[in-house]
Amino acid sequence: MNNKQLFSSGHTACSGCGQAIAARLVIETAGPNTIIANNTGCLEVFTTKYPESAWGVPFVHSLFENCAAVASGIEGALKYLGKKDNINIIAQGGDGGTADIGLQALSGMLERGHDILYVCYDNEAYMNTGIQRSGLTPFSANTTTSPAGAKSLGNPQYKKPMPEIALAHGIPYVATCSVGYLQDLQRKVKKALSIKGPKYIQIYVPCPLGWRHEPNSTLEVGKLVVETGLYPLIEYENGKLISVRKIKALPVEDYLKGQGRFKHLMANSEEIKKIQEIANNNIAKYGLKAEEAVSA
Repeated sequence: MNNKQLFSSGHTACSGCGQAIAARLVIETAGPNTIIANNTGCLEVFTTKYPESAWGVPFVHSLFENCAAVASGIEGALKYLGKKDNINIIAQGGDGGTADIGLQALSGMLERGHDILYVCYDNEAYMNTGIQRSGLTPFSANTTTSPAGAKSLGNPQYKKPMPEIALAHGIPYVATCSVGYLQDLQRKVKKALSIKGPKYIQIYVPCPLGWRHEPNSTLEVGKLVVETGLYPLIEYENGKLISVRKIKALPVEDYLKGQGRFKHLMANSEEIKKIQEIANNNIAKYGLKAEEAVSA
């Protein structure tokens, strides 16, 4: 860890915020020679309350949708000035700012081949603006725009496959992480920054407020989603799957029951079966069980 605090305490994140944990690990791994472009969202709001900032590196707040474009401009300017060497550029946003409103700018950044790491902090809804569903909200989750009730079982859409979308751009590195596995997260960030070109990392970050789980269970939730197969920890280099985290393949109920956003499902075995099928498909696709071989 650097002597200088690159992500200081005193910010206004909610207790148990998975995004705050992940952001600190990302910047401490990247180090002081880093410039960040950050979409509007929870992370920007709770770390940069005027006139203070939790960041010990240059931090540029962009609009909700365009941090990838802003980061591309930063990279281009540094190249023009001959100062790009040994400076990490990170573009980062939440799931809404990445998979929905920011997808076009992200796609352009990946297509053009900028030497930038894009980090998606995936808390599975638009938390900053009222817990509305996003393209990364999981199936059947209860949000303010996909409410569970007499005629609805929550979000009717399946989670958008952002890692696959990133891979389709032919970029050199794509990975998923979870705050339940901190060393794995730091290893992947370090590796991504060692590779030239555009990189995409998606980090699962539990939100106690929006998901309605206990603040002290954030890391446990971050482990359960992986161990059930609902959020595979995978790593691609140059389009090839090079690693997966092997799991116990726990039943999805173990993960769902601790979160209020899934409370309406606990008496609905048929809907839980549909979610179990999502996990089963992931387990088969990536060979996640401990006794299975990694598929390429």
